[in-house]
Amino acid sequence: MTDGYGSFGIFRVAIEPMDIVVLTTIVAALFVVVGAAEPVAARLRLPYSVILAVVGTMIGGGAIFFLQTELTDALNPVAEAILALPIRSDVFLYVFLPTLIFQATLGFDLRRMLDDWVPILVLAVVAVVVATVTVGYALSWTSTLPLMACFLIGAIVSTTDPSAVVSIFRSISAPQRLARIIEGESLLNDAAAIALFGLFMGFVMLGVPNPTLGDAFGSFPMLIAGGAATGWIMARIAVWLMALFRRYELAQISVCVALPYLAYIVAEQSVGASGVIAVVAAGLTLNITGPGRLPPAAWVNLREVWDLLAHWAGALIFILAALLIPRLLEGVRAEDFVLVGVVIAAAIVARILILFLLLPLLTKMKLSPNVERPYRVAILWGGLRGAVTLALALAVTESFRVPVEIKHVVGILATGFTLFTLLVQGTTLRLVIGWLGLDRLSPMDQALANQVVAVSLQTVREDVAKTTENYELNRDIARTEAKRFAERLDGAVKAAEDDAEILDRDRVTLGLIALAGAERDTILELIREGTVPPPLAGILMSDADRLIEATRGRGRIGYGRASRQSVGYGPLFRFGVFLNNRLKFTRPLARLTANRFELLLSQRLILRDLHGFINGRIRRIHGRRVADLLHEMLERRVETVTTALEGLRLQYPGYAEELERRFIRRTALRLEQREYDIMRGDGLIGAELHTVLVQEIARRRQIAEKRPPLDVALQKTELIRQIPLFEDLETGPLRRLTRALQTRYVNAGDVIMRKDVALKNVFFVASGAVELESAGQTLRLGRGEMFGQIALLTARRRRAVVRAITPTILLVLDEARFRRLLTRSALLREAVHESARERGISEDLLEMPDPTETTPALPRVEASDQGKV
Repeated sequence: MTDGYGSFGIFRVAIEPMDIVVLTTIVAALFVVVGAAEPVAARLRLPYSVILAVVGTMIGGGAIFFLQTELTDALNPVAEAILALPIRSDVFLYVFLPTLIFQATLGFDLRRMLDDWVPILVLAVVAVVVATVTVGYALSWTSTLPLMACFLIGAIVSTTDPSAVVSIFRSISAPQRLARIIEGESLLNDAAAIALFGLFMGFVMLGVPNPTLGDAFGSFPMLIAGGAATGWIMARIAVWLMALFRRYELAQISVCVALPYLAYIVAEQSVGASGVIAVVAAGLTLNITGPGRLPPAAWVNLREVWDLLAHWAGALIFILAALLIPRLLEGVRAEDFVLVGVVIAAAIVARILILFLLLPLLTKMKLSPNVERPYRVAILWGGLRGAVTLALALAVTESFRVPVEIKHVVGILATGFTLFTLLVQGTTLRLVIGWLGLDRLSPMDQALANQVVAVSLQTVREDVAKTTENYELNRDIARTEAKRFAERLDGAVKAAEDDAEILDRDRVTLGLIALAGAERDTILELIREGTVPPPLAGILMSDADRLIEATRGRGRIGYGRASRQSVGYGPLFRFGVFLNNRLKFTRPLARLTANRFELLLSQRLILRDLHGFINGRIRRIHGRRVADLLHEMLERRVETVTTALEGLRLQYPGYAEELERRFIRRTALRLEQREYDIMRGDGLIGAELHTVLVQEIARRRQIAEKRPPLDVALQKTELIRQIPLFEDLETGPLRRLTRALQTRYVNAGDVIMRKDVALKNVFFVASGAVELESAGQTLRLGRGEMFGQIALLTARRRRAVVRAITPTILLVLDEARFRRLLTRSALLREAVHESARERGISEDLLEMPDPTETTPALPRVEASDQGKV
């Protein structure tokens, strides 16, 4: 529904040329306003967007007043220049909107977003549709507007600006998952609202054939898929160019700055797809691939550039949109205020339906976190509308194909509703937060605060003591100050130890939260030092955040579950195995397996350093019992990581050693550069020599950063040779057995075999461990042992439940091949008899094949049968 001039019927309008000096002066003045608005908002404890909207409205209204007043003509040139600013809807949609969306996607923790993709997607899409329909029908019943025009207004006012409520949630330590869902919902509902806006715009434009609903909704998949494909392709090209310019950081940033605007324009003008979706796809693609392809320093600087651009864009879009408010409200009538009230009431009702009906339903279905009622009320009242709503309304007023009456009503209703959300809801949001009690610390958070203060003061006391000794300060003054500090420290320690509101299990939770926080701090330090490879930095940080959040939510149980999840085989890894085994596409699995190797090596390094934090910090506050318990839980995590790492070592011999060599080389380069920096700081070497040495290190680092290649063709022969049950097999049968065995990956807690399920397979544990429960008995089986053979040889239904207790690699053999193998391997036959005796099963019940019979060779295995997940 574009008309050649922009997106969704946005038409260009003629604008008088403006003197460049005047334009530059006005823009510079607006930047001064942007700079002053933030401290003013902090001083008044109001949302930043509210201050910007008020200032912009005052500037626009003042310009109109001075042009129309007879009091003075001195300010007329300034007023004319302000009103002649080239503020059009396409400026908002093509300049500011891509900037804000792209920066938001770069800041997303995509791995954590994927944990909540269901509530984000449902709330974003369903919330926009519900708001559009509710507002549309409410206006249709109370006005003479056509239904499609009412739906158009509903789509315009359905976008939300979460910045105010998210910033307040962060300041009051609200659950991170809640803020993440709100941000994700806001990003996607902008795309959904703009798509619906384009749909209904086609119905209200004169001279354009009305599209059928079937055709309109049928074009949605193209809008979404086309935009996503365009954004992905553009981002891949940009990443390739930035990697090509690896040594030129400014060139990399320049390419990145161009990416969202080109993606938006190509999607809208060339592909006919959604530009918003294209920008989202481009940002997410760069978010995933950028850290692994760009130098760490370049990635950090790139993020900082986009943070600044988004800050400017977000401020300017509010001010410039607010400049239009007096113009959009021209000719307002008394009945228009009634319609504004209808829009406000309908929008609030639509939001109530989402927050108090749909969201609890998703929680019961375990698709969304439990959002407590006070937080839902805060989200309801914090649903502010902003510049996107005004930009879409401006697009309607600019179009000459929209009837004048519809343009008039759209401008007034959208502007009135936006002003209500900003001036009423925005100014009272903190009062509502306080009334709900969300600005007060919970007993758990208060105990955590006491713990932080006590630990910090202990560290400060030690550092102050060292400082006074090193600088040889007056002993009497030092003793006096030390006594005063000790009194404060004793009070803080007593508050942390004797908090009557905290149960013992909560003390363990507090210790785990502190431990998870220390783990995150350790990861950040390793990232700054360059010890952790860039592609893994995001994964480790996501796992650390998930660990903290799970511990705060469910205590010890949440900590254990999140720690197991960080080591387990995820859906992406399983999909990579599927591509490798079924389609022979090995590249994804090679990358994922190599990532897993380095991830496990880094986790083991990080976890082993945390024992010192427990002894040095947590033991002082929570005592020996809690510290010992945390040591035990931490040691179990180390054992789990080590077991998973050993499983990979068995499967890919030598690769872990190559990674360790790479780690040592990278560490040596980092330490070498640190020595050169120290010498430069001490004046021992000059700037030119330092530059030459650092450039040489950068060249060698680029070589050392290259990951050694990994052959993901499962080295089963080497793996199988290490299983004692197959030691007596000759080379020929062993080779055929290698082709016959299938590989299966299971996570800790996964059920491998259930009761009363007839499976015709035998499982061999290649690495890891499983637990077998049968007839009230529990057996643990480790590497080299097997299960499933008793039920198969006795022709009975399986009476055991088998589940993995660590990440485990299993080798699976079907019944026919297992029986043939029994005739060839005496060790295997003896192992079967031994397992029967251990479980109290008579050996006479075993239907063992006769080893003296002539047995055909194991049949050839088709490639499609090798390896399943």
